[in-house]
Amino acid sequence: MSTSIRLSRGGSKKRPYYKIVVTDSRSPRDGRFIERIGSFNPLLAKDDAQRVVLDVERAKHWVSVGAQPTDRVARFLDAAGVKERAPRNNPQKAEPGKKAKERAEDKAAKLAEAEEARKAAEEAAKAPAAEPAAEEAPAEAAAEEQTEG
Repeated sequence: MSTSIRLSRGGSKKRPYYKIVVTDSRSPRDGRFIERIGSFNPLLAKDDAQRVVLDVERAKHWVSVGAQPTDRVARFLDAAGVKERAPRNNPQKAEPGKKAKERAEDKAAKLAEAEEARKAAEEAAKAPAAEPAAEEAPAEAAAEEQTEG
């Protein structure tokens, strides 16, 4: 039997409350457990003393017997000085995945094409605007000659 120290969820909907329990690793999350060694209330402020309540002596006992804490409980045990936890470093954590990068590149390419098309339309609108002004002057002169004659 492999034992683990993990969180068991309680509380109502949108109001979580966790028990820190020692349990068989095969049992369900909120199911049967061997011993309750503490509690965790995430709704309290991070500096509140009642946020994490832990029976340090029992935690030391279970760790010495070979119980494996989950990542979150390992943080609590490290803060209480029961078991050292090496900090993790994942420099690619905030980097988007391969498909997200491809989508971003496609979107950037489409935006660049749209910008080029807009500039070309502006240039086309400016160039013909200058030419009809030159053509309108002789047409106006011809219209004046017809009205005079």
